[in-house]
Amino acid sequence: MGKRMFRSPVVRAGLAAAVVVAMLALYWFQPWKLFTDTYVDEAIPRVKTTSAAPIPASTTPGSATPAPATSAGTPAANEILTTGEFVTHEHRTTGSAEIHRLADGRHQLVIRDLDTSNGPDLRVWLTDQPVVRGTAGWRVFDDGKWVELAKLKGNKGNQVYELPASVDPGDFRSVSIWCKRFAVSFGAADLTSA
Repeated sequence: MGKRMFRSPVVRAGLAAAVVVAMLALYWFQPWKLFTDTYVDEAIPRVKTTSAAPIPASTTPGSATPAPATSAGTPAANEILTTGEFVTHEHRTTGSAEIHRLADGRHQLVIRDLDTSNGPDLRVWLTDQPVVRGTAGWRVFDDGKWVELAKLKGNKGNQVYELPASVDPGDFRSVSIWCKRFAVSFGAADLTSA
């Protein structure tokens, strides 16, 4: 009886379809990422502070003194323009974000001490949307203006992302760790003047 059942074309087609669905679900959700972490520890640019001492990579600055500008309009030293602390959305997320203007005029997003879940298709977005706590804030970041800086390098640690020259950091007020596959924020930080 059992062997005859597996000879049936309907049963074989059903089994093949079940295997395909299971493989697609594994690819789409990537559940193993819930149990794996990717650590990143990139060098964070040093900035001038009120005490003239560099800010260690493992701490979040309270404020930074703007450096004097050069004749070309760029600062004489690296400076922090905006800062913010991550809040949890879809997945528990902690750490801080800063926008730095470098002495050469480039801008970078610095993420310090990030700790979030790993997930499929995570991206780093700058957005013009305010950070809303709780489930109401999970899906707001694609409602307005946003720019994708890159795929998230790792779900833990310190990381630096270059802002394209065409991006004015003043146009954006938040950073989101965005799951592009499910259109949801894992966590986000409001950026306020340093």
